[in-house]
Amino acid sequence: MSELSFSCAGVRADPYAAGPTLVFRLRITATGDERVHAVALRCQIRIEPALREYEPAEADRLGDLFGERSRWGSTLHPMRFAQASVVVPGFTGATEVELPVPCTYDMDIASTRYFDALADGKVPLLLLFSGTAFRGPGGFQVEPVPWDKEAAYRMPVTVWREMVEQHFPGCGWLRLPRRTMEALLAYRSRHALPSWEATVEALLAEHEPPPVGTLFGSSRPLARERTP
Repeated sequence: MSELSFSCAGVRADPYAAGPTLVFRLRITATGDERVHAVALRCQIRIEPALREYEPAEADRLGDLFGERSRWGSTLHPMRFAQASVVVPGFTGATEVELPVPCTYDMDIASTRYFDALADGKVPLLLLFSGTAFRGPGGFQVEPVPWDKEAAYRMPVTVWREMVEQHFPGCGWLRLPRRTMEALLAYRSRHALPSWEATVEALLAEHEPPPVGTLFGSSRPLARERTP
């Protein structure tokens, strides 16, 4: 039985996907000259937050995930990012395959809040593999992909931001309960407001004047409206 080993050769944002999607380039190597007919591969991707440094501003934005920085020695635990699968075509020796990973910009998801809090640098990821390999010189031999197969990869934060901007340019997401959305819709209708952005700004303006440089007084373009 030959051994399979895995590594990650890179990652990119998929500009043609219907939703936010990262594409990881996996390299798979099989020792010996025995042909691998196919691999039904599963991959769990985890974030390893303890394996990078953080700027003060990043640490402030990560407070809701990990608490005060003085406690990070006990709170920076790995977090699950994604689970994906792919069928690897037959090969001998080594091959490379693309693993599409659908993502979300839902800020209630811990991994999304983590990525959004980072200004720059790289995200330490750990890819954990499992699945089934079909191999053998004559006929199929079915073998499990051992659970101890893994690969570390440091993904540039810029790749995540590029992916988000492709699908949500200049936007952020806020998930609200249905009753709150119905109340907002009623308010918007009563005041004949043209967008959700205008609705939120009107509500804010009712309670306090907008700070200089924000909302109505901003010289910077406001985020575009995007609704599900």
